[in-house]
Amino acid sequence: MKASVYSIEGKQLREIELPKAFAHPLNRELIKRAVLSIQSKRKQPKGSNVRAGRDNTAEARSRRVLPHTERTINVGRARLPRMKNRRHLLYGRVARVPQAVGGARAHPPKSEKKIGEEINKKEKRKALLSAIAASSNRELVGERHLLPEGTKLPLVVESSFGELQKTREVLDAFKALNVLADIENAKRKRRKRSGKGKRRGRKKKQKKSVLIVTKGNTKVYRAARNLPGVDVSSVESLNVELFAPGCKPGRLVLWTEDAVKVLGEKA
Repeated sequence: MKASVYSIEGKQLREIELPKAFAHPLNRELIKRAVLSIQSKRKQPKGSNVRAGRDNTAEARSRRVLPHTERTINVGRARLPRMKNRRHLLYGRVARVPQAVGGARAHPPKSEKKIGEEINKKEKRKALLSAIAASSNRELVGERHLLPEGTKLPLVVESSFGELQKTREVLDAFKALNVLADIENAKRKRRKRSGKGKRRGRKKKQKKSVLIVTKGNTKVYRAARNLPGVDVSSVESLNVELFAPGCKPGRLVLWTEDAVKVLGEKA
C-alpha cells in the first residue's frame, strides 16, 4: 500500500510505502472499548465525608434494664438513636440513621471505588491500529468530514510542515492540500452546550476537524493549536481517542513524512 507525499504548496513530490498499520481490519467494538477506557481514567473520584451525618451524640439504648427515663423500649417511641444532652433521653431528637433529618446517607458514593474501565494492552494496541487504518478509509472519513473530490487518503505532507511557526502559514498549507473547507465547517459548528455543563467550565461544544501527526515536539503545535477542531500530536503519543472522537472511527488525519516512517518502525 502506497501513498503520495505532498509539499506545503500542494504539489505531489513522491510516493512512499505505508506501514502495515494502515491495512489493519476495522473493529468498531474494540475501538469503542478503548476510547471509553481512556475517558474513564479522566474521571475524578468523589465521595462523602465518613463523618457526614454521624458527628453527633446520638445513641440507641434499647434495653429493658435501663431506667425508665433513659430507655427507648416500651415507652411508645421508635427504637432509634437519639441525641443526648437534650434534657433527658426520651426528649432527644433522632439522628445518625438515614431516615432521620440530617442523618447519614444509606449508600453514599465512595472515593475509593474503582471507576476506571480496564483494557488489555494487546487489545488497546489493536484498537489503535484499527483506528489508524480507519483514518485512511475514504468512506468512513467522509461521514464526519468535508472531503473534496480527488483527495487521496492517507494525507501525507513533507516533514518541513512541522516547522511552520505562523497560523497563517498553516492555513495556507491546508488550503493547498484541500482540507481548509473542513476547518471552516468546524468553526461554524461551535455551539452552546445544553444542560448543567455550562456551569462547570464546558460552555461550548466544538466539532473535531483535522488531526496533525508529527515526529516529536514541533513548532507547528503552537501555530495550529488555536484553530477550531484541530489537534496536534506526536507519533509517539498517539491514542485511540485522537483517531476516534466520540468512539466513531474515521477522522481526517494529516501525517508528516517522518511521522509515517516512525510509525512503520513502531508498528
